[in-house]
Amino acid sequence: MSEQNPYEILEVAENASFEDIQTARDRIIQLHPEDEKSRQTVEAAYDSVLMDRLRKRQEGKIKVPEGIRFAERLAEKKPPRLSMPQISPSPNWLQQSLDQPDLQEVTIVGACYTALAGFALFSQSVDTLAFLLALGVGFSLYWLNRKEQKLGRAFLLTLGALALGALVGSALLQTGLQTDPVLPQAILSCVMFVMLWLFDSFLR
Repeated sequence: MSEQNPYEILEVAENASFEDIQTARDRIIQLHPEDEKSRQTVEAAYDSVLMDRLRKRQEGKIKVPEGIRFAERLAEKKPPRLSMPQISPSPNWLQQSLDQPDLQEVTIVGACYTALAGFALFSQSVDTLAFLLALGVGFSLYWLNRKEQKLGRAFLLTLGALALGALVGSALLQTGLQTDPVLPQAILSCVMFVMLWLFDSFLR
């Protein structure tokens, strides 16, 4: 850098505030935005002023307000801030499909299907099982429809519960589970009643 005083390059007095010095630096750079040499000269003068102010501050000759950028602070690195990853909320369609029943509702639905399952286990007739299953379907349609007043949705959920119950029940029977003296169809019906209870209680 030339022998010109850095304060003169920035066109500020030696007792100018840091805000005035920063403003002067920005103003001069903006006057010659494409002059790289001029920008480097101004930046060098600005750094020299900072170092001069730092030396005077350490000697107790000036008092610098907090928050001003000093040369020794440039080397300081703040530790990285750790933040917990944000867990995206459940999709709206899932939130709208799930229900949060109270204990009384779960108990009522559970008691109805428990009674139907009890009759099914003691039944020795396929016709009786079909009748009990029809009662369960009717109750499921009623219970799901009263939540959203959408009979079509209630029908689809009931059908889904029956299909899932049939799959689980069939897989259970294929494991070689001994059902005597209970009919295999009774076990299948009980699994369907469990699925109906889950769908009726926690879906809407």
